[in-house]
Amino acid sequence: MNHKIVIFGGLLFAAFLACSEAPFAKMTNAVCKSYNKSWVVIHYCRLKAFSRNKTSLNVNATFIEPAYNISLHMKMLKKASGYKPFLFDYTFDACEFMKRRHQPFAKIVWNLIKDVSTVNHTCPYVGLQMVSDFHRIDVPVGLPTGEYLLLLDWIFDGKPQFATNVYFTFEEDLFTKKTNSRKEAK
Repeated sequence: MNHKIVIFGGLLFAAFLACSEAPFAKMTNAVCKSYNKSWVVIHYCRLKAFSRNKTSLNVNATFIEPAYNISLHMKMLKKASGYKPFLFDYTFDACEFMKRRHQPFAKIVWNLIKDVSTVNHTCPYVGLQMVSDFHRIDVPVGLPTGEYLLLLDWIFDGKPQFATNVYFTFEEDLFTKKTNSRKEAK
């Protein structure tokens, strides 16, 4: 009899997980800046709003000179009386990552953009590089509800060439948001 209760409890828990509200993430701003316009020209870096809860990121840049030695400095910040360091802050060899993909946080970002970008090959990079219509944000790690900033500084041959900064909000549970907004309306 006891094993039937355990099985029933397990099935009930699985049904709860399957039917519960999913986390919600929405990009709120994107800022790209070229430090060396003779090497990288950014044509546009903007968000396009499809609805109140859905935006897509579009970045279009041209690498005028071939880039053989690329490093990427990734940093994640969380807003709490200004943006404070959160979760990770490190630099890695991007060309090596495109061959082996051993960096855990870089792999999370890569899995988000790999289907909507032209940066899906190994070095060198030259010519038009773009991220087009990126809107699906599935974060595989648990984040607390809040506002975040992902800073990406792209370093070619040891010199910073351009930056890509993406601001987004993350909510752990939509049900909590709906409940709180109903209480505030009363």
